[in-house]
Amino acid sequence: MKVLYYDGNLRYVEDYPMPSIGIGESLIKVIMSSICNTDREILKGYRPDFKGVLGHEFVGIVAESDNSEIIGKRVVGEINENCGECIYCRTCRPTHCENRKVLGISGKDGCFSEYIVMKNQLLHVVPDELPSEVAIFTEPLAAALEIMEQAHIKPSTNVAIIGDGRLAYMIGQVVALTGADLTIIGRHEEKLKLFSNFANTSVNADGSYELVIDASGSPTGILTAQKIVRKRGTIIIKTTYAGEVQINMSDFVVNEVTIKGSRCGPFKPALQLLKSGLVSLPEIDLYELKDYKDAFSSNAFKAGFKMIDTNN
Repeated sequence: MKVLYYDGNLRYVEDYPMPSIGIGESLIKVIMSSICNTDREILKGYRPDFKGVLGHEFVGIVAESDNSEIIGKRVVGEINENCGECIYCRTCRPTHCENRKVLGISGKDGCFSEYIVMKNQLLHVVPDELPSEVAIFTEPLAAALEIMEQAHIKPSTNVAIIGDGRLAYMIGQVVALTGADLTIIGRHEEKLKLFSNFANTSVNADGSYELVIDASGSPTGILTAQKIVRKRGTIIIKTTYAGEVQINMSDFVVNEVTIKGSRCGPFKPALQLLKSGLVSLPEIDLYELKDYKDAFSSNAFKAGFKMIDTNN
């Protein structure tokens, strides 16, 4: 089958072995998959030990399964496969499983492929009325919603998001639904225009904020957050990147700043938001797998790969 395989370099392969399902699993024919900034960071060395098929955002059709009820259904899937037995699984923290595999990131082939195998418990059926081109945003939108699980954002809270890219745009729309006083701090005037109908925008990191969300995709994001967060305020870090940053941790101690890491989130409410139209996203720019270089260099809001034609 056709895949994008990564072993320190990314390449297009046409004769990769087909996966087969085990107990509690489904074989999924990929309709489309999309490129995340994490994929780009892996190409820069973010996960140097990973070798396999890249990609973790997808919409697909269940081709085979030991759960007959989902065969033929369109699905999206959570990316963390947990063991169910370790301390984290037993204490309701499965996304931090000691033995977890992560689709297209760690220990498990991803979705830049014609077929993937997923645990049934990780699959979510896509509503019939939701186009695949919209459902493809479920995983990153779920990651944005995780912030709402971690922080209680009141309408009176003033919030800053650092970054003007795809993830920042989704986080911004989710936060805006709370009515909070929201400011987007970015570097590109043309990108910031996209945020102007639901948030204040600025190219300058000034002022002070109770909650600062780093969605910059850059090592400098945490430094900017440190500069503008209020004493006893909170920083939520969404950024993952290849590289390190030097920072004065004493400043956080003295000012009693709370720092929270944040990544994967709840799929069900993400699908509900997409279905309701409360979150609006630009069209995805789709390519064939063999044109992956063009896809990865695309300047579109979101780029990805279309594997099969569908009316949905």
